[in-house]
Amino acid sequence: MAKRHDPQPPAEPVPGRQRHPAGEARAVTRPRASARTIGAADGDVLDRGREAFAVQAWRRAHRLLAAADGELLLCPADLERLATAAYMIGREGDYLAHLERAYRAHSDAGNAHEAFRCAYWVGISLARQGAVGPAGGWLGRARRLVDLQAQDCVERGYLLLPVVFEHAARGARRTACDVAARARACGERFGDADLLALAGHVQGDILVRDGRVREGLTLLDEAMVAATADELSPIVTGIVYCGVILACREAHDVRRAREWTARLTAWCEQQSEMVAFTGRCLVHRAEVLQLEGEWDEALAAARRAVDRSLRADNESAAGEACYREGELHRLAGDPAAADAAYRRASAHGREPQPGLALLRLAQGRTEAAAAAIGRLTAETSERGRRAELLPAAVEILLAAGELEVARALAGELDDLARGLENTALGALAGMARGAVRLEEGAAARALSDLREAQRVWQELTAPYEVARTRELISRACRALGDDEAGALELEAARDGYASVGAAADLGRFERPTPEPHGLTPRELEVLRLVAAGRSNREIAAALVISEHTVARHVQNIFVKLRVSSRTAVAAFAFAHDLADPCA
Repeated sequence: MAKRHDPQPPAEPVPGRQRHPAGEARAVTRPRASARTIGAADGDVLDRGREAFAVQAWRRAHRLLAAADGELLLCPADLERLATAAYMIGREGDYLAHLERAYRAHSDAGNAHEAFRCAYWVGISLARQGAVGPAGGWLGRARRLVDLQAQDCVERGYLLLPVVFEHAARGARRTACDVAARARACGERFGDADLLALAGHVQGDILVRDGRVREGLTLLDEAMVAATADELSPIVTGIVYCGVILACREAHDVRRAREWTARLTAWCEQQSEMVAFTGRCLVHRAEVLQLEGEWDEALAAARRAVDRSLRADNESAAGEACYREGELHRLAGDPAAADAAYRRASAHGREPQPGLALLRLAQGRTEAAAAAIGRLTAETSERGRRAELLPAAVEILLAAGELEVARALAGELDDLARGLENTALGALAGMARGAVRLEEGAAARALSDLREAQRVWQELTAPYEVARTRELISRACRALGDDEAGALELEAARDGYASVGAAADLGRFERPTPEPHGLTPRELEVLRLVAAGRSNREIAAALVISEHTVARHVQNIFVKLRVSSRTAVAAFAFAHDLADPCA
């Protein structure tokens, strides 16, 4: 069986709420080669299994219902309960097997609507696993059951969801959005909360990816309200939680992602026996904790996320968790651990970029970093993924002396952030724009961009990002001749790095032993001018050399000082009394 991927929009819906008739069929004795008398104890096991299911004690429910299934011929409704419990404890193979049995039992009893539900979700699950032929067969069975009905029905709305995913996979987002709206209307028309939430959050995700962020967030919030109000079936609740948070990340809406992650964490903690969704939940939690500067807790959450994801054969979530580990190790100044984590992320199918390129930059391997980020930006067209890559690309290309390319990418990042100025994406765009303007020698305009970015990061309670921004502000102040303000900003940046344990950044502030840098006299001249905020063009004019020669000297300085940016060079110069106050 193919490994399970993490459910996320637009990738998979799940079984609708298990709505059972008031008078359920009674379980009957399973024929045995060696028969024995079935007593009250057998019915008691079944009743206790149903009770455990009702209170979401998934492992206990699975154990009891499976035990009853060994002695009794479970009715279809109980088979669906057994299937759901298996899913929630990460046993998707059992989930499919039980759901197939429920389909056959419903078909034998002539329950067309219930048979559709089982066949449909078997097909969707198989499609998610990549079993295209069997998936098509089961979805064909579901479609045939609907085609036998002349009247409109809610099942027709569910059948629209695979169509949505097909259009979205081909890049036809507008068409996918229209079809999702029809599915959502069907859910509303028939009062099906699961379909309404599934179609709504998928439509919201598509809108966000299409750049219609505010419209998309409105639908995502509506779907999440249904999840938090316990209006949805268990599996759909988990799907909506994870899908909405992923879409909020796509929109770089940190506030929403933080709020909904807290709700998701509480929901998971209420179900201690649950395995499904917990890996992805811990990844989201690690991301929030990293932003808030709680790096030790974030690392612990990421490690737990890897374990939980692998227990559920959830390759996608395991890859994301390993990538998060890599990011935390990189920022904490442990390149070996970061490299190993990025490699594990790659093994689980997660592209280890841009983190790996930033690690190479920090190691002084600027050409390798620029090659990696150049390759990735050239092959990536998806809006959300480009928004993730561009801030790192600007930083790396500025370090490589590729000012024109960095300027163009910073402009693209501005376009992506338009209308989202008070979000993390807006702050990242402001930082990139400020860094480019510093390189261009436009320190006053850079300072305005950076002050605004600092304000947003402070509102988002993101101490590391605040420190990074203030380090750039220090450089701008010094370039404008205000050395005292520059020193204060640099001190504040160092304190910010210390508060989160950013050892890689703090290393630039340590005082060296005599002559640790190994710079040539000409490289020292270039270093002093870089520290003064001069661009390559200005340095070339001051030293009467070519810009190409200046770029080569800057690269040599990066390698010798083991830094990855002009800001880091300036910080090193001032921390080690190498700067020229008259430059």
